[in-house]
Amino acid sequence: MSKAKIIVAGIGPGSPQDVTPAVLEAVRQADVIIGYKYYFQFVEPYLRTGTECVDTGMKKERERAEEAFRYAESGKTVCVVSSGDAGIYGMAPLIWEMKRERGGSEDIEIEVLPGISAFQKAASLLGAPVGHDFCVISLSDLMTPWETIERRIVAAAMADFVTAVYNPKSNGRYWQLYRLKEIFLKHRSPETPVGFVRQAGRDEQQVSVTTLQSFDPEEVDMFTVVIIGNSQSYLYQGRFITPRGYYRTAVATPVTPSTPESRSTPATPEVSPAIGQEIMMESFRTIAGELRHPDIPIGLKWPLLHAIHTTADFDMENILKVDEGAVEKLYEGFVQKRIDTIITDVTMAAAGIRKGALQRLGVQVKCYLSDPRTAEMAKEKGITRTQAGIRLAAEEHPGALYAFGNAPTALMELCDLIRKGKASPAGIIAAPVGFVHVKESKHMVKPFTNIPKIIVEGRKGGSNLAATLVNSILCFNDAEALRPGRDV
Repeated sequence: MSKAKIIVAGIGPGSPQDVTPAVLEAVRQADVIIGYKYYFQFVEPYLRTGTECVDTGMKKERERAEEAFRYAESGKTVCVVSSGDAGIYGMAPLIWEMKRERGGSEDIEIEVLPGISAFQKAASLLGAPVGHDFCVISLSDLMTPWETIERRIVAAAMADFVTAVYNPKSNGRYWQLYRLKEIFLKHRSPETPVGFVRQAGRDEQQVSVTTLQSFDPEEVDMFTVVIIGNSQSYLYQGRFITPRGYYRTAVATPVTPSTPESRSTPATPEVSPAIGQEIMMESFRTIAGELRHPDIPIGLKWPLLHAIHTTADFDMENILKVDEGAVEKLYEGFVQKRIDTIITDVTMAAAGIRKGALQRLGVQVKCYLSDPRTAEMAKEKGITRTQAGIRLAAEEHPGALYAFGNAPTALMELCDLIRKGKASPAGIIAAPVGFVHVKESKHMVKPFTNIPKIIVEGRKGGSNLAATLVNSILCFNDAEALRPGRDV
């Protein structure tokens, strides 16, 4: 004797064309169809004569499952129909859980037939938004506490998943979608594509695309699926695309050592600019997601992201001090050609400044440490070479942006020249590192309230940090999109 059987079938989002042949065959075999009556219209043309249809009403999922077992235990083949895919927010999990709880239903066989989920149908109508890693989140808190849902939203946003949103809104739930948008804007560009489809696959179907910033939750109702793109998603010809990566520039072949000295060291693969940029962007998003105080002005947040990216030190959140409007003023100075020179205390700081950005803006970087005049002046005056280099720089480029990452004595020298009226820098980046005179040199800069400044307080700093803070200024036009700046 064959086992009684419950078939849990996903009938798709609502179009007859989206019901799979396997589901239609199951409907033909069934003695009893159980489900919400709205869905019967999609399967009635395929029923055998005499097939019983049992409607348990909306939000009666448990009663639906109980009816299925009651009919199956009487020896009938039962088909429980569920919209979309029966295993995605559908009846399949409940049927399996009820079988386990009942204990006496071991003779009942359960078969689950997949269907096209609403988010899949919506995705096909929007273009190709789920071409890479994605997740699906329901905003309904009937079965799940909102605190849990919000943690999942934060995780999805931080992890850069394409995110499909089910049950985005109802008469009693009006604010949750606003909160989801707020969370995503902390971790995604405002230009991130968003698509939403109402009544996917049905006569009332409506398809819309927009951006995360422009997305209006008031345009959404309980019959809508919302899909939010990842950092690579884009809009093209009115369609929403998330690339899989086939057209991404490949990693170049590792460089082959050509000298005897280099043969002792393994060759390092050269990463293409496109991949390097993606890695940096992902790093920036990660950092932004871990800030204790993410809601800070972009003029502070942008150099802070650069500083943490370079040092992996979240203490920068405590010690990086940026004058209000400093980054914006200095960037505009470069764009408008009021500033055309950057002076660094040491060559290492100069080497870390982005060459592509310098070329685009027409800016030169100079370090006087290797200038023959520097050594002569240092010997003659009994001062350090970095002090002498700053004196020369102040004579030739008094209005430059000055960046210090190594020598506190050089920073102190500049402060002295400012007080004597021999220098009027466009801005100062004060990030010398060390233990002697370092803190004092940074304190000496602070009284110059008319000069835009970025200061790394305390002992921390370094040439790499000074360079990256300069880069944050040069690439400030990329700040709103959270792009770390381009090399070319």
